[in-house]
Amino acid sequence: MATGGNAIRGTRVGAGPMGEQDHGFHAERVAISYWDALGNETVRYFAANVPAEEIPETIDSPHSGLPAGQDKDNPPMVAKPEPYKTHLAYVKERRSDEEATSLLEDALTQLRERRGL
Repeated sequence: MATGGNAIRGTRVGAGPMGEQDHGFHAERVAISYWDALGNETVRYFAANVPAEEIPETIDSPHSGLPAGQDKDNPPMVAKPEPYKTHLAYVKERRSDEEATSLLEDALTQLRERRGL
């Protein structure tokens, strides 16, 4: 019995000849490197016809989660996170103490009228 290989083993039906290079149109693209503060490099590919102003200056590094920029020597620093604010803190930013007192009095008056007090 002859030992021959099966020429189609491991290929898809209709895949064409092995090593066929023209499986569709490949757009021209440019590689942009981004570095985070830990020195990790991430490469993103963009279409060559994309205007430079549409390519982001910074991305989030998939390696560390830190911001990554295009300047290897000066990667972006982590922005200082703002402390958590409660709903009351946001309300106090928008209202003065006098406005708060007035609104509270109006609400209490309406509540008393509904309850018949």
